[in-house]
Amino acid sequence: MLVNEPIQLSRECSAVEVPSGVRRVLPAGTGVRIVQSLGGSYTVWCEGGMLRIDANDADALGLKAPAAAETPTNGDFSEKMVWDQLKQVYDPEIPVNIADLGLIYSCETTPLAGGGRRVDLKMAMTAPGCGMADVLKADVEGKLARLPSVKEVHVEVVFDPPWDPSRMSQAARLQLGFDL
Repeated sequence: MLVNEPIQLSRECSAVEVPSGVRRVLPAGTGVRIVQSLGGSYTVWCEGGMLRIDANDADALGLKAPAAAETPTNGDFSEKMVWDQLKQVYDPEIPVNIADLGLIYSCETTPLAGGGRRVDLKMAMTAPGCGMADVLKADVEGKLARLPSVKEVHVEVVFDPPWDPSRMSQAARLQLGFDL
């Protein structure tokens, strides 16, 4: 895949406007340029703005869908498994995963009476009015629900305290040029 090369969609496909979160359908023949391909989705530049296209529409971009990141389906549950999954969810505007961005404010796992576990997570957005909250929340819920013994996932998007770059990991700061 060549990033930033012009591509014409081979078929109609769904997209989400970034950062508004508005869903729309792009007609076949629409010209786009891929600016980021991380976490099982593509961020494209189209008609003067960014949109996110899910991996299940990779063929519309003339690409093969990326191999799904491995999710443990058996073995003993661990909190590390949760964090490994969170590191596979990316902000569509920033090439850093949500864990390293510092968007995860709390993560608790609780055994359920009937067996299995519940994961409760509080996460923020990089900007209070970010329309991508529901999209990223759904990404997190989907990835965590596939973990062994996880029966319930509850993700709450919070705005207090507001996110700021000091919450980023050292690796994220270096990657984005904050510590030069």
